[in-house]
Amino acid sequence: MLTTNSISLLCSKIRPQFLDPLSNLTNPKNPYRLHTRPISLRRFSIISRFIMAAESNGFANGGGPAGARGSTLANGEDRGHFRLSPVSVMKIQKGDITQWFVDGSSDAIVNPANERMLGGGGADGAIHRAAGPELRAACYNVPEVRPGVRCPTGEARITPGFRLPASHVIHTVGPIYDVDTNAEASLRNAYRNSLRVARENNIQYVAFTAISCGVYGYPYDEAASVAISSVREFANDFKEVHFVLFSDDIYNVWLNKANELLQN
Repeated sequence: MLTTNSISLLCSKIRPQFLDPLSNLTNPKNPYRLHTRPISLRRFSIISRFIMAAESNGFANGGGPAGARGSTLANGEDRGHFRLSPVSVMKIQKGDITQWFVDGSSDAIVNPANERMLGGGGADGAIHRAAGPELRAACYNVPEVRPGVRCPTGEARITPGFRLPASHVIHTVGPIYDVDTNAEASLRNAYRNSLRVARENNIQYVAFTAISCGVYGYPYDEAASVAISSVREFANDFKEVHFVLFSDDIYNVWLNKANELLQN
């Protein structure tokens, strides 16, 4: 049963415009900006289901599991929260990125995709499964820039979130560490272009995984330096930028790197 707080949260989600999965994916005046229309009953049902599940499991208000909102020390200090500017915060947390959302209208998760954009292993596959077959269909409709390539390494594309609680998915392709001749530049471009696409689509909350740190073999410490320094460049553009990390090892590296780069 929805409580008063969850009804208020749900109502706050249906006032903004939502992405229209039935429209053309891109706006002809801006290829990175999506058309919108009011929320559908189906999306209302999806969001209400996530809110009810969150409350029944003690989840944080609108943000996924408590572990996906950053861990809190006994003295109340959030050890995974770092202020980027007076208006922007970076949050590092453990959790499942497919469950992450903030308001269901101006939030986006970043999918570490491959160049075909049709799903794969790891987080890419998990995101596609959680979003449903509509996401693959939307990705299929993204124009190829060359045969078999819809999103070259380092670039980014955006689609609706469909069955995900977050309203958008930004797809980017990170480098294969031992193959890319300038892996650092490619990884930095993946973060920068994801954030540029988010900014152009009025996204206020963005969540990343650790791009290229899975089968693409990017060393965690080097990847964390690139990721955090790239996010810092956009310190005045977003309310919150999250890193939602699945493994303890990556989470600890990201946390230590943020303390090194942001708290000097």
